[in-house]
Amino acid sequence: MALAYFNGKIVGIDDPVIPIDERGHQFGDGVYEVIRFYQGKPFMMKEHLERLYKSAEAIKLEIGKEQEELETLMLQLVEKSGLADVDLYMQATRGIAPRNHLFPTCPASISITVKPARELSQDVRAQGVKVALLPDERWQNCYIKSLNLLPNILAKQEAFKQGCFEAVLVREGFITEGSSTNVFIVKEGRIQTAPLSNHILAGITRIAVKEVAEELKLPFVEKSFTPEELFQADEVFLTSTTSEVLAVTTADDRQIGDGRPGSLTMQLHKGFRQKTR
Repeated sequence: MALAYFNGKIVGIDDPVIPIDERGHQFGDGVYEVIRFYQGKPFMMKEHLERLYKSAEAIKLEIGKEQEELETLMLQLVEKSGLADVDLYMQATRGIAPRNHLFPTCPASISITVKPARELSQDVRAQGVKVALLPDERWQNCYIKSLNLLPNILAKQEAFKQGCFEAVLVREGFITEGSSTNVFIVKEGRIQTAPLSNHILAGITRIAVKEVAEELKLPFVEKSFTPEELFQADEVFLTSTTSEVLAVTTADDRQIGDGRPGSLTMQLHKGFRQKTR
């Protein structure tokens, strides 16, 4: 069953437990992670938690729990849920205090939800997805996995209005990433993605795909690329915790490659799935 946790208590997933003065609710003052469990086993939890604590440090937030303590709590919650394939969402905020922009002295709030994993259909994977290229209007610190996602939401919604699965963001003439994904292109057998910067989130699935490429001895380069390079690529794919490795077959109504998921994309997804076992 789906369940939730808030500040030391296990609660129902729909229970009204977040106080009005909770700073995540009022300011989006916090950070978060989404961790996928496969058959009860967390995938790259260590990397997710390391990123969580780096994000917290970047916004000067003391989470109040050691990483190992948080890991144990998450494992216990998933076990209690009885679910095998899980999307675990965790967020830490600056706590519960009267509304004031200045940092409060209260402890952080921690909330966790455990829900059945959101699986993409086999039809979607077999056909690939459409994306829309849109201006990257986010802030300057996208490497922080912040609760402040309004620009991402607006971009994703605009892409949806255009009949697309994802918004691919463009900043100063170069692709950065998707609204909730990292973006890769393949040209003449070489896999390419934008290098990490303050405008790029260090995706955990991005790390896994790089490892798979190295294991398969596939050329892999971290180098910026333009929209035109994306349009001319042999293959394009997205990565994220919930999408895994997902082929893009159309971008701005232009066909990518032969219009079908590419062989390297499928090979990388197969290798990724093997790592989850």
